Amino acid sequence: MGVSTSSPEKGISVVTVDFPPVNALPVRGWFELAGAVRAAGRDADVRCVVLAAEGRGFNAGVDIKEIQAQGGPALAGANEGCAEAFAAVYECEVPVVAEVHGFCLGGGIGLVGNADAIVASDDATFGLPELDRGALGAATHLARLVPQHLMRALYYTSRTATAAELSTHGSVWRVVPRGELRAAALELAREIAAKDGRLIRLAKAAINGIDPVDVRRSYRFEQGFTFEASLSGVGDRIRDGFGKDGAQMGDHD
Repeated sequence: MGVSTSSPEKGISVVTVDFPPVNALPVRGWFELAGAVRAAGRDADVRCVVLAAEGRGFNAGVDIKEIQAQGGPALAGANEGCAEAFAAVYECEVPVVAEVHGFCLGGGIGLVGNADAIVASDDATFGLPELDRGALGAATHLARLVPQHLMRALYYTSRTATAAELSTHGSVWRVVPRGELRAAALELAREIAAKDGRLIRLAKAAINGIDPVDVRRSYRFEQGFTFEASLSGVGDRIRDGFGKDGAQMGDHD
């Protein structure tokens, strides 16, 4: 359990997240993920990183129970950890391909929204249920996946979109059956990794440099409203009711 790194092929590093039962990451998990992605990007032999996950889904966001149990310190830690993990993906020195299956919720949107490309299984769903969890954030990253008005509707309603729907907006490179997901992700990573290592790193830096949105600053701005919601009491009230009507993503058993 945790975050692991493997090298299935020359030039490709696979960073895998595994926090059962639903990959709702505790504070330490976000920092572990950030460290693994940054380390892979610094490896001179790596030309592409694949971000993957084991289990039922790609990512269910933060560990709500950890925040419920520890309060403010855990909320602050989760905010900082998410910011670092999202930034690590965006700032990785080489392109990052997100390999998404099942649910991709909350913090998962922050990861894939900052990735360079997304390959998804046909059972993948994407969404930000933050308003149902007493939090705010990652609209910055959802806006990189869908048009502005759709982003707002998804955010306000906490609804999800399928991989096929995201594909129509051009944000998902390819949608494949679940059993073909790893092969499809590696196929894209392999094509990227075939490029000159120095040139692909320059290309990543150049593309980030022309991005119209400073994703780190934009996301940290959003997080300020999560703290405001917590300080007002509304965030804690909604979080305290999370999971009481049945099992929900991000609620550890």
